[in-house]
Amino acid sequence: MAGEEEVQVVESCFVTPAKDTPRKALRLSPLDLLMLANRGYTPLVHFYRRRCSVDDFFDVAKLKTALGKALVPFYPMAGRLRADADGRLEIDCNGEGMPFLVAHCHLTVDDFSEFKPSPRLRGLFVPHTDDSEGIVCSTQVTFLKCGGVALGTAVHHGAMDGTAAFHFFQTWSAFSREGDWAVVKTPYHDRSLLFARNPPFVHPDTLSIFCLKVNMSQLSGPVVNEVFTLGKGQVSTLKRICGGDMSTFSVVSAHMWQCMCLARRLPPNCTTRLVFPANVRRSMTPPLPDGYFGNVITYVSVANEARGIASGDLAYIVRRIRDSLSRVDDELVHSAVDYLELAKTDNRPATGSLPATDMRVVSWLGMPVYDVDFSWGKPLAMLRAESNRGGYVHLIDSAHGDGSIRLVMCIEASILKEFKRLLYAKFESMVYSKF
Repeated sequence: MAGEEEVQVVESCFVTPAKDTPRKALRLSPLDLLMLANRGYTPLVHFYRRRCSVDDFFDVAKLKTALGKALVPFYPMAGRLRADADGRLEIDCNGEGMPFLVAHCHLTVDDFSEFKPSPRLRGLFVPHTDDSEGIVCSTQVTFLKCGGVALGTAVHHGAMDGTAAFHFFQTWSAFSREGDWAVVKTPYHDRSLLFARNPPFVHPDTLSIFCLKVNMSQLSGPVVNEVFTLGKGQVSTLKRICGGDMSTFSVVSAHMWQCMCLARRLPPNCTTRLVFPANVRRSMTPPLPDGYFGNVITYVSVANEARGIASGDLAYIVRRIRDSLSRVDDELVHSAVDYLELAKTDNRPATGSLPATDMRVVSWLGMPVYDVDFSWGKPLAMLRAESNRGGYVHLIDSAHGDGSIRLVMCIEASILKEFKRLLYAKFESMVYSKF
């Protein structure tokens, strides 16, 4: 494993729920299987600086006690992914526990000041987890030379989406801060709400709105990870260009899509696609119960001739994104579920990169990614530890709360310089406030 010469694991155990929990199988929904085919494990890292006045900074016993309490309401995370008698994946809620590792590392937080994904970062701080073991989530607490901590987790995307995962992190950290006095939101575990209908029915518009097939290819050259920052003033400038009342996600995605088409020099008549996961919890009728634990996202696709994106105004591109989102409703979500049931999604995580015409934007904007305070302060940074699929972008709010956002990209090395030039060129002749 990359980085093992720099990290020494000093403890490895399984943390089990602090109380008896239901012993049953939770069948995965078609949306769970879609995420499994798209991803597998999601590697995350939270970095924390040591507070000088604290003696029990990231006390391991306290963390394990809190984790055991969190695994009572989140009992599927202590289970294992298995295939049932019919070969269909489910979570066996058997209480076997979550892997918990403790390690020491001679590096410091400042050695990772760019907070950029890399295979080395994952190798250092995220526990290695094999699909064959069926682990739902594992975690590693690494104490750094500077006194800080890197908290790494491997979260199985087939079991939960980002909303559910961050709900778990909030709960674990709340039990660490407040013990038995913690007030936590109870997760909802009935996944049958997202099972296929009987009989299934696929609405004719389903495949024009959603991207329900995993299409990967091999790019002609290497890809690199890069992080760009757009300040609050720059985001406001994009919104003004587009007419004002637009979401940060839509204007930034539109701007990146246009820059990507230009940097790649796509043929004018080829079809380019912007794909992004949409949280459809509130698109259902009635909305899914608060705290639904599982995957409730599906990929929305916006397709256009490259000439229309490369030469069009941003307001037009934003309208295309908003129009696609506005069409997502209860019927189309159920129709997507029915389509996936009929298509028998391949459970193996896909490999490769997106086609050179496409870009996929994953938004964590507005999510509580920094609301993970175990009683020693919020994290200095949080990021995906590794991103190796060309064409993927993650949008993350700044940890400083200053209104800026980070664009964490996996991009072809051959177009990186030109993409960066295009990304910031729009602001060079404009005056904006940088907060």
